Amino acid sequence: MIADDTTFTLRLARDDRDLRAAQRLRYEVFVEELGGDGTLVDHEARLERDAFDPWFEHLLLIDNARDPADLNDVVGVYRLLTSDRMPLAGQYYSEDEFDLGPLKASGRRLLELGRSCVARDVRGGTAMFHLWNGLADYVLERRIEVMFGAASFHGVDATALAQPLSYLHHHHLAPDGLRVRARAGHRQEMDLVPEAALDRRLAMAGTPALIKAYLRLGGFVGDGAWIDHAFNTTDVCLVMDTARMSEKHRDYYTRKKAREG
Repeated sequence: MIADDTTFTLRLARDDRDLRAAQRLRYEVFVEELGGDGTLVDHEARLERDAFDPWFEHLLLIDNARDPADLNDVVGVYRLLTSDRMPLAGQYYSEDEFDLGPLKASGRRLLELGRSCVARDVRGGTAMFHLWNGLADYVLERRIEVMFGAASFHGVDATALAQPLSYLHHHHLAPDGLRVRARAGHRQEMDLVPEAALDRRLAMAGTPALIKAYLRLGGFVGDGAWIDHAFNTTDVCLVMDTARMSEKHRDYYTRKKAREG
């Protein structure tokens, strides 16, 4: 899967250099910007990495104007693990945080998403749009039926996140067949504010753009959040039936192309 325009190339990582470039971008976003850390993070080389990296595929958005020798040519990343590749890794990354039993028992073709990020200096442009289209192509080519993955709010203070977490719980909770649950230990209940007391404007203002994008495409969240102290985040599990995503994504793409034409 390769897509090109005059600014970007979109493709899967091919070798160790590509992977290190992805890990460099992840370091800049998750460690330097958001204050995260981890046992395999290499601060000297400025690489954010973990034990799951070798088993995932890495969708890369490459800025054609940048020098690949500097490892800064990768300006967007998605980390992808299909259900047929999961046995190689031993488990899904998010299984440490969420009970994925309903998804695994469904018999449907699954895709775990993770480590999604875009370089600071290309945010707000077309970079995320390119990544979304690449993801849609990947899903179609591999006949993926359900996508899921942990998505993060910055910080671990649930009180500060009470409005957005409660809004997700009351308005976007996954149906029973897709409803994963945050595990005990670091579990955080999400229904912190009664539905009648929700402030939608405040809730949406406190919700990261990536989560809002999934919701617009028909995504849901699981039951409960998970506090990740190492990464300084509060995680929810996003779940999407790709049949719904494909229809909405196609409509969005058609409107986008019409505006550009």
